[in-house]
Parts: sequence; C-alpha cells; structure tokens
Amino acid sequence: MAWFALARVVFVAVVAYAAAALQPLPFGWAVNVAFALGLSSLVILLESQLAQIAVSRVLGALIGCAIGLGIARTIGAGLFWADLGDRRVEFLHSFVLIGLPYLGLVLGATHGEWLEPARLTSLFRAVGPERRYKILDTSVIIDGRVADVCETGFVDGALVIPQFVLKELQLVADSSDSLKRNRGRRGLDILQKIQKMSGVEVIISDVDFPEVREVDLKLIELARTLPGKIVTNDFNLNKVAQLRGVEVLNVNELANSLKPVVLPGEIMKVFILKEGKEYNQGVAYLDDGTMVVVDNARKMISKTIDIVVTSVLQTTAGKMIFGRYIDATLASHAGPQPVSVRAAAPAAPAAQS
Repeated sequence: MAWFALARVVFVAVVAYAAAALQPLPFGWAVNVAFALGLSSLVILLESQLAQIAVSRVLGALIGCAIGLGIARTIGAGLFWADLGDRRVEFLHSFVLIGLPYLGLVLGATHGEWLEPARLTSLFRAVGPERRYKILDTSVIIDGRVADVCETGFVDGALVIPQFVLKELQLVADSSDSLKRNRGRRGLDILQKIQKMSGVEVIISDVDFPEVREVDLKLIELARTLPGKIVTNDFNLNKVAQLRGVEVLNVNELANSLKPVVLPGEIMKVFILKEGKEYNQGVAYLDDGTMVVVDNARKMISKTIDIVVTSVLQTTAGKMIFGRYIDATLASHAGPQPVSVRAAAPAAPAAQS
C-alpha cells in the first residue's frame, strides 16, 4: 500500500502549495500553510473512516444528499414571492438548504444496502414468495458439509458470504500455524466448489458494521438487515442468535436428525473395528460416527458381521448402540425362528466347540 501513502503525501503537498500561493487568510503564508495542513488532515481522516464503510452505503449517502439538495433548491425557488430581505425568511431558506441534504445523507446511508445488485434486481421481479437468504459463517465453511447439502439441492434461496467472513477466512489461511492454514485453505476451496455448482446462487455481500467488532455479532446484524438465516455449526453463535431473535440453521443438528433410527430387535450389518472395554466385546462405528458395542464379537475383529440390536442409549455426546453377535452356525441349528435378544443368547457354547 505504498502508493496509497504516496497519494496522501502528494495530496497534502498540493493543498499546502495552493494555500501558500493563494493565501486565503490575511495572516501570512505560514498561517495559510498550517490552515491547509489542518484541512488536508481532516480530509484524510474522513477518507480513512469512509474506507471502512460499504460502498453501497456511501453511494446511498451521496444519492440521498443530492436528492435532499435538489428538493431544498426547489423549495427555495418556490419562495420567490417571499421578502428575501427578511431575516426570518433568510434563516428559513438556509435551514431548508442545510436540513434536507442532511436528512437525505443519513437516510441514504442507513438504507444503502438496497443499492446492492441483488436488492435492485428483486425490485423488478414479479411478485412472488419472499426471497430466502442463507448467511454462511466461517466455521460452517471450513467444516465443508454445507457443500454436500447444497449439492443435493436441499438448500433453497441465495447463499450470502459477507466480506468480513472472507477476510477472517483469509487470515486463517495465512496463519503461521500449519493446522489453521490448512483449515483456512480448505474453507476457500469449499467456497470455490459451491460457486461452481449449478442452481446455487452465491452472493458476496459488502455490507459491514464498523461499529461492531466481533464477526458473530456482525453476522447477527446482517441477518436482521437482509433478513435471512445464519448457517453455522457453532454452538455459541447458535444460542446468541436465537436470544436476539435471528433464525439459525445448525449443520450439526441437521446431521443428528438424519441419523438412522435403530430399534431393539432389528438386525444390522457392522464392521468390527476393535476390542471393547468389557469381556468378549467388539466395537464398530456407523458411517455417521455412531459407536456400536457388540457382545460376543471379540473374535470377529476386522470382519463384517450381522448383529441384533439389544438397546439404544442417547447421551449428551451422541447415540450409542448395543448389540449381540449372531453366530451363523448356531442360528442354522436352531432352525427358522424370529430373531430376538433371547435367540442370540446361546452364542457362548459355540466359542467352546
């Protein structure tokens, strides 16, 4: 950004030279140069503050100020019959000339998000169902499962990625920690994958809230402004957003709701991965990570077997399934009968044969 600093130095020098040459104040060139330096510093301070505001809000402020100035000039022209020598009329004219541009400036900056392309195109569309916005946070982008959900077509509406989320993702990708760096780069790859999907609308939003420092609170304010729903897997953001009246789509809750329902007495096929904690137990895992503890399966490690479910335990950490190994040899001797927990119980003598 060296050229940016150079542009500021050139600007200050030009203003100081103009003040020294023209001398608008009758106090010598030194006072005029100091006055020019003060004015240029004020302009640079204003420029630095405007750089943190979204372009749509700046453009809205300029348009609103121009409209207010135009209305004020129209009102002033309409008062041609008034006595301009009257100080009350002169004050009223000055008040209107200052007040209306100020109102236009504030209102234009407040509602500047309507100048975004997505909002402008929505004004000319046929009246239909309200547009749905899904705002992605940094954690759910790095997680990556949202890309799979989008690919299946279950997500409707537009996906909104704010610039402050992209900035945070870039900081993670540029981290000196290799783990964080890999997570950040994975998030950027996931975004690129979503953008290439057909039928998925992705909007990069420039709306920012400079007065809010935390990214989570910025997401909540953006969801209020659009309005939209936040897509996340962050438990804390989920709770804070709900307390503030913002709807949240939690990917973890979606994954839990899609886990298969298993009832006692059902037969399922599992791969025994390792030995269990108790005697003669084996441990398996389903595709969604659910742990399956199987009795009488210690000798079947590294094999895929059929088991009968005996019970299901739901804990705060997740779901655990308990089952019993079905010995095929013993089941063939027993003849055709309904599979139950008691039918699988005589599996112990088979280990002695």
